[in-house]
Amino acid sequence: MAALRKSLDTLYVAAGALAAVCLVAILLLIVAQMVARWSGAVFPGAASYAGYAMAGASFLAFANALNRGAHIRVSILLNVLLEGPKRLVEIWCFALGAAIAWYFTYYAYWFVYWSWKFNEVSQDQDATLLWIPQSVMVVGGAILGIALTDNLLHVIFRGRHRMTRDIVDQSFGE
Repeated sequence: MAALRKSLDTLYVAAGALAAVCLVAILLLIVAQMVARWSGAVFPGAASYAGYAMAGASFLAFANALNRGAHIRVSILLNVLLEGPKRLVEIWCFALGAAIAWYFTYYAYWFVYWSWKFNEVSQDQDATLLWIPQSVMVVGGAILGIALTDNLLHVIFRGRHRMTRDIVDQSFGE
């Protein structure tokens, strides 16, 4: 079990690191587009690539943000509940969240599959095969589904979730 736990934690951190790489890519694309504009050159598709990187940053960051307690979570109700009812509400919330994440991932997979099957390309100047940037939705959704299922099982078998709280987040109060 320790190896599985370490693998899952590594997966969440790696996805967060890839999200950070996507954010740096957005910065570099915007700067390159600005330099191209100043020099009179054209950087076709830069805005599209920045959009793809933004989607990548968003979807890849979901699981890491969940485990770091950075997602919006209404805990007013949870703070006043006793341990038994609190555990049931958390089980319900994680089960619903996991079901939605897996539902999204399933249909995102078919969305990407049909984009690949019909050889769809971007309408912009970049003419990128759309299944490539769309695949990040499937990967990010699956990692989020794994993280939510992981937390659900942790609440069921250990009585508490695995999300941590950042000191900065705690300083704002709830």
